[in-house]
Amino acid sequence: MTSNQGTTLEDLTVEEFDTEASAALAARFVGILNDAAIAVLTSIGHQTGLFETLAALPSATSEQIADAGNLDERYVREWLGGMTAARVVHYDPKTGTYRLPREHAAVLTSAAGPNNLAILMQHTSMMGEMEQKVIERFRRGGGLSYEDYPHFHRNMAETSAAVHDIALVDGILPLVPELPARLGDGIDVADIGCGRGHAVNLMAQAYPSSRFTGYDFSDAAIRAARAEADRMGVANATFELLDVARLDIVDGFDAITAFDAIHDQAHPATVLRNIQRALRPGGTFLMVDIKASSQVEDNVDLPWGSYLYAISTVHCMSVSLGLGGDGLGTVWGEQRALSMLADAGFRDIESKGVDSDPFNAYFIART
Repeated sequence: MTSNQGTTLEDLTVEEFDTEASAALAARFVGILNDAAIAVLTSIGHQTGLFETLAALPSATSEQIADAGNLDERYVREWLGGMTAARVVHYDPKTGTYRLPREHAAVLTSAAGPNNLAILMQHTSMMGEMEQKVIERFRRGGGLSYEDYPHFHRNMAETSAAVHDIALVDGILPLVPELPARLGDGIDVADIGCGRGHAVNLMAQAYPSSRFTGYDFSDAAIRAARAEADRMGVANATFELLDVARLDIVDGFDAITAFDAIHDQAHPATVLRNIQRALRPGGTFLMVDIKASSQVEDNVDLPWGSYLYAISTVHCMSVSLGLGGDGLGTVWGEQRALSMLADAGFRDIESKGVDSDPFNAYFIART
């Protein structure tokens, strides 16, 4: 059988195998395997303080590095081998010493501030911890609970703090032009999904005339938030254990914030409506959430696009489904976020960015 152009049916159904494309993908995955291992080693280096130790030392042996960090030398030596192979640490075979170049320390230590990529590498390890439980949900549906993630709140608190410590008061809050002055005069503010409360405590410390309330449904997180408030000596911050899907306050706050919390909610549309109702007339909602598109095809060129879908699969979507929720997911995208804010009754909605935080969009909405 032939077509009008003389092409046979066999020609139309047999696709030539692209050997070069197959080999290129295989090579890419070997690189991915190696890079994933580097991510785990980087997470270990961050959590053990090895990057900070190396940054404070001149060229040193593994024994000297282990002693300075109060760590076991054999483990330190093996870790140094991996970091040397990754070209992160420089090794001098003549002296048997290791050195972390200051240019690398500027990316992997506290000196990097919000640009400390070693903090983010912990997410790779966290996802690996949850792999088998998530695979089981692939087979039978449902989701996981926050209790399944023993390190999540600490991890996310550290990630957020790296940005908030440097930018929250002077860079993020001024995105709402009138907000700093109003906070200085004294207003009522709520933070939705406050986690360990660091953002609330920073705002309360900076604006003692205002009153701040943090809401979260994790008892451990609320206890940590209250303990930090005590350590910081802030008396104008309170924290309440509450599922914000049940927030039932009308005209109670002048401003409400939510930092990377809405997409995790079981019923985010309900939460947004609750927030809109809880704001007084003329109130402002500052919502920080993932900077991505709602369209898969638009995220192909996003440098961390696959990471966002992965963390959603392993955590954000799953915890929502585990609560019988909608499973909105991390990559709900700016288009859907704007639409859902409008559906919740907000007006004058806009999206802005912060240079020190390329991962998030900053949505400003008013009642």
